[in-house]
This record gives sequence, C-alpha cells and structure tokens, in this order.
Amino acid sequence: MYELIQIITAVIYGLVEGITEWLPVSSTGHLILLDEFLSFSLAPDAVFTAEFCEMFDVVIQLGAILAVVVTYFSRLWPLNPKKEKSENARIWKLWFKVLVASVPAALAGIVFDKILEKISGKDIDGWLYNAPVVVAALIIYGVFFILIEKFNKKKAVIECVDDISFRQAFAIGVFQMLAIIPGTSRSGSTILGSMLIGLSRTAAAEFSFFMAIPAMAGASAIKALGFVSYVTEHNTDVPAIAWIILAVGCAVAFGVSMVSIKFLTDFVKKHSFIPFGVYRIALGVALIVWFLVK
Repeated sequence: MYELIQIITAVIYGLVEGITEWLPVSSTGHLILLDEFLSFSLAPDAVFTAEFCEMFDVVIQLGAILAVVVTYFSRLWPLNPKKEKSENARIWKLWFKVLVASVPAALAGIVFDKILEKISGKDIDGWLYNAPVVVAALIIYGVFFILIEKFNKKKAVIECVDDISFRQAFAIGVFQMLAIIPGTSRSGSTILGSMLIGLSRTAAAEFSFFMAIPAMAGASAIKALGFVSYVTEHNTDVPAIAWIILAVGCAVAFGVSMVSIKFLTDFVKKHSFIPFGVYRIALGVALIVWFLVK
C-alpha cells in the first residue's frame, strides 16, 4: 500500500507538470503549491526525502521536454539527409537563436544564485520557493496578461519563429529571466515578452517551447548532479521506489505534455491569453483565502 500511494502521488505530480509546463500558469508554482497538500514520504529519513523532492520537481521536466522533441522533431533536427542543405542550415540557425535566448536566464540562474548564496547564506530556492511568493506571482502576472492583451496595440510582425532575429531572441531571453521567480511561469514570461516585441501568439508559443529544451535540460542536469552528490557524500542508499517514482512522474509528464502542447498551439490560433490571466488571478485569490482560514 505504501508503494502504491507513492506511485499515485507521482502520477498526480506528472499530470500537474504536463498540464502546467506549457500553459502560461507556472508549473513550478503549481508543484510548490501541490507540495503543500500532497508530498512524498521516502526512507531513510526526512532530509533524504527533501533532497529527492527538490530534484524530482525539476527532473520530472525531462518528460515534458521529450514531448517537445517528439512533437517538433522534423522542425528541430538539423541532420536530416533527406532535407536540402538550406533547410538544415535554417534549422541550425534557429538553434543558435534558441541558445542566444537562453544566455540571460542561464547567467542569472547560475551566477546570481551563487552570489546570493555567498552574501546571504541562502540561494534563490531558499528565498523564493515558498507559497506566498508563488501566490503573489500568480496574481501579478495574471494581471499583466490581461493588460497586455487589452492594451498592447502593436501588430504582430513575426508570424514564424524562423523570422526572429538574434537581437529579438536575446530580448525574449531577458524576459525568461523573470521565471526565476516561482509562480511567474517560464512560458508565460517568454510569451509576454515575445508578444511585446511583435511576435504572433503562435510564434511566441512555439519559440517558448523551443527555448524550454536547453533551459529545462540544464536545470534538470544541475539538480540531478546535486542529488547524486548528496547521495555519494552521505553514502545513502536510494530505495528502488524512488527511481520508480521518478520514472512514473517523467512518463506521465511526457504523455500529458503531448496533449498540452497541441491544445495550446490550437488555442492561441483563435483565442487570446486572457483566460490564463483570469485563471492565475482566481487561483491566487483562492489560495490566499485557503492559507488565511486553514
């Protein structure tokens, strides 16, 4: 029964990750809030469980990343011998733009994190990964979505991700830095930034998907290596159920992400992002009420 409960918990986390990773509602924020109501309980001790959960919340994103790779494989694979050289060259150029867009968040996430930890004794996670920050970010960025959709009169001039310039890619990457704050949403911040500089909703969503690959892969690698370091340093045996939980979470996140990606790409062709803004505000307000009365 113990193992079954842990696996069901992993399925729920995978569902939440797969749904919220690609919609502009903040997957990290939802996972932090979910932990308030539902968490894992693993041997050998509470410290190990905390280390595992911190790693799990990030590495589970690998399943979501795989969904992007599978969905857009033909558009992202630059070594296809059946394609013209010019087509493969175009894909390489798109990848360079994605990498340029990834630089600001990478620098902020690594350099600023180290500086903050050295100065204060706590890293970004220690300062920001908590329910009040998530609730505030949900509401604030929900308002931003509504205001930008209502008052941004700038007509979309970029309908295809291939037409994004390197300068524009870097600018979108600056907006991605905002996602360091949990509850902001990586996809939300990049989509908002993209729309402000003239991308259509479809192009903004797709470029956000592509930017997620290096961003999430890098974050997952860092967390995974940190967990391995902890296990090695403390000579801790990782129970088999922990690996099963991780595999189940990633698998569910992959399957649900396949559906979420298609849903968002179809949705933005006919609708604005206002419903997501309303959802964010409603969830934030509901959580404030919850924490006040609990």
